[in-house]
Amino acid sequence: MMKFLFDLFPVVLFFIAFKTYDIFVATGVAIAATLLQIGWVWLRHRRVENMMWISLVIIILFGGATLVFQDELFIKWKPTVLYWLFAGILLGAYWFLGKNLIRAMLEKQIVLPDAAWQKLNFSWIVFFIFMGCINLYIAFNFSIDAWVNFKLFGSMGLMLVFVISQAVMIRKYLDTMIPVTAAPHTAGVSVPHRDGADEHTGKD
Repeated sequence: MMKFLFDLFPVVLFFIAFKTYDIFVATGVAIAATLLQIGWVWLRHRRVENMMWISLVIIILFGGATLVFQDELFIKWKPTVLYWLFAGILLGAYWFLGKNLIRAMLEKQIVLPDAAWQKLNFSWIVFFIFMGCINLYIAFNFSIDAWVNFKLFGSMGLMLVFVISQAVMIRKYLDTMIPVTAAPHTAGVSVPHRDGADEHTGKD
């Protein structure tokens, strides 16, 4: 939960700055918040996940273009570019390298059959593509205020629903994976009867 809230840090500040000032101040705040977020992660862990670096590059490019050209179009495209980039990375790694990146990230925490890992990987690909499309739909068919609201509440709500659905799917696979345990070796062991007498199971 704390990581989820930490990841929301730039989005929440973007939302507050927009409601207080305007889209351009909010964009600057989002860039600064992302830099602070990565700086904090680096100071604590001495490493930063690749996805965070990608997010930083995208927000600097599209946020910077928004500020330079004073055009909100760029910041509206930013979430879609990020979502589609993630989808492309997952799909490209699977098609061209034969690597399931979702499995690579999670296999140390959970054991699943190959079919489940493939399903998870493609589920995330489809979800990222969908999120990119829905962002563009909201951005170009509704007001900037509605888009900012969706960016915080809508996107996070959809993400939460998707993650819960993935957890349910994983739980289904875990429930069907019955661990195989070896039968106890009873040779030479005295097995007590209910009446207290012992039955010797070994050979004389």
